[in-house]
Amino acid sequence: MSAVAQARRGAPVSSLGQSRRRVELGLLILAIAITGGAYTLASLGQTSSVPANIGPFFAIITALFFAAHLAIRRLAPEADGLLFPLVALLNGIGYVFIARLDPKLADNQATWTFVGIAAFVLTLAFVRRIRDLERYRYTFLALGLVLLVLPLIPGLGVTINGAKIWVGVGPVSFQPGEFAKIAFALFFASYLVEKRELLSMATWPKFRPMLPDLKHLGPVLLAWGIAILVMTAQKDLGSSLLLFALFMAMLWVATGKVAYPVSGAILFGTAAYGAWTQFAHVQKRVSQWMDPWGDIGGQLSETWYALAWGGVAGTGIGLGRPNKIPYVESDFIFAAIGEELGLLGGTAILIAYLLIVGSGLKIAVQAEHSFEKLLAAGLTALIGMQAFVILAGVIRLLPLTGVVLPFVSYGGSALVANYVLLALLLRISDGTTRARRTARTA
Repeated sequence: MSAVAQARRGAPVSSLGQSRRRVELGLLILAIAITGGAYTLASLGQTSSVPANIGPFFAIITALFFAAHLAIRRLAPEADGLLFPLVALLNGIGYVFIARLDPKLADNQATWTFVGIAAFVLTLAFVRRIRDLERYRYTFLALGLVLLVLPLIPGLGVTINGAKIWVGVGPVSFQPGEFAKIAFALFFASYLVEKRELLSMATWPKFRPMLPDLKHLGPVLLAWGIAILVMTAQKDLGSSLLLFALFMAMLWVATGKVAYPVSGAILFGTAAYGAWTQFAHVQKRVSQWMDPWGDIGGQLSETWYALAWGGVAGTGIGLGRPNKIPYVESDFIFAAIGEELGLLGGTAILIAYLLIVGSGLKIAVQAEHSFEKLLAAGLTALIGMQAFVILAGVIRLLPLTGVVLPFVSYGGSALVANYVLLALLLRISDGTTRARRTARTA
């Protein structure tokens, strides 16, 4: 009997699954307590009083996160027990700082958190076997391209801060590109699994073979190239970087050929130089990166002041002045965390992302089917690269790209898409554990 069949017949949860759910519950309670404590401290720092809505706040976040926990117990009881508590902690801390910065934005973020958790539960409910998605590779390719093109449709696309990456439907606006990344990850994983052996063989050009036959590499290069061109037209270079990193990471994992990331780095450098020469907003960001003090009162200079003021232990939640940083609730929320929680709090956020990436890679290594393995690696790369790119921009390791910090920054589209991504990772983990248990008892 297959693992899926056992799950549908109500097969008992293994001791490992029970242990993972107990650990998850304990860590989730801790994450809720930390979030509630931080919310209280933020109010004390600003008004010197305990917030009047602390009771409803605790009740709402507890209900939301416990609903997701119960969904995991019911739909993916054998899944990894560390990922969701880490995400809940990041989501909670992010909400606290958004509420501390702008209560109106906090209401929107609370709504998007509800939508994100609902999408998380629905993904677990409908995707009961991750390998079923493999057969829909070209459907995901078409879906990804359609989602990218939507903001370019007249009357539907909305330009915000110079980037045309939004779609407005009545009072609601969202970024379809956030969901396109997941669709492309599914397409790349499915296609590369089938063609990985052919892509590992260098047959072109004939006089000195360095690349595989272009008829095998062509479709995936075409899909990637169209996506990059569309996002360039939208001036969404941050997402272009993430999609490029996703493509290179999955191609490397699928083939094991170091030549791919090396050649990819050369191509990326060429494209980055071209973007710098052609786009004024890219030139501005590079200039700010090279000389942040030339833009006094700008994002980078104010971020440095904030991080320096926070020191090791921070000023305390609600006692800093992060509002001086432009777009602090989205692009630079890590600067607000670094100021009020200090080096220790910022390091804790970094460790949380490292643990998420480590857990995702562990899921990829343990997966028995190549599609699941490659998909888990790609989804983990998306989260890891997104966190790295924005954190590197905040501390001036890289120029700013406009990417948000996963689960922490303000933004509904990214939050919902990342919850869907998390559900897919947990589904892979659950399926792997079930398959191993079935193999042992067969």
